[in-house]
Amino acid sequence: MIRRPHRELHRSEHIGWLRAAVLGANDGILSVGSLIVGVAAADAGYSQIVLAGLAGLTSGAMSMAAGEYVSVSSQADTEEADTELETAELASDPEGELDELTGIYVERGLEPELARQVASQLMEKDALKAHLRDELGITEQFVARPLQAAWASALSFSIGAALPVAVAALAPRSLSVILVSITTVLSLTGLGAMSAAVGGASMLKGSVRVAFWGIVALVATSLIGWVFGVSVS
Repeated sequence: MIRRPHRELHRSEHIGWLRAAVLGANDGILSVGSLIVGVAAADAGYSQIVLAGLAGLTSGAMSMAAGEYVSVSSQADTEEADTELETAELASDPEGELDELTGIYVERGLEPELARQVASQLMEKDALKAHLRDELGITEQFVARPLQAAWASALSFSIGAALPVAVAALAPRSLSVILVSITTVLSLTGLGAMSAAVGGASMLKGSVRVAFWGIVALVATSLIGWVFGVSVS
């Protein structure tokens, strides 16, 4: 009786959208939270603080989307160029490509004769896919997807940035700095723990390192706001 192969769910399969989403949410919470704290520390009014937060949310989301799209598009262009080159090489020199694939499997530990058999069978089934995967490291799981990265970053940035903006809008003006700061640090801590858990890493380590840099950013922007606020007044 032939056993049915089971599918293993590896966390690395989520790396594309997970990286963009975590980066977007982290940037949204930290950059907009720090912006609000800096403006509030400069003794700005309630409407100015909220306006700064909304402006940071909007511009940041657009910037994240554009940046991710351009960056990942460059990766996609490179993958497309490599695919075209490999297609041409397979058409012009199939025997040489077979030797190349065989050499790759020999380097990975197969006996030359077995490596030749494996390479031959894989090339008979899908030569281009075999070379893209084993020669260039291009697979379906990790292929560049610019639009996916763009919307994931923009959406996650907006969700993350909405937290400090909401606190700034609802909190009393006298408590806006402290409440936005607390919300920002706690949100970053939770996000760091969550992303670490999804990636299979230590939740404590993930949350601590994100919270540390969040505190550094908040302190820096609040000091800048306080200095400029004092100088203006």
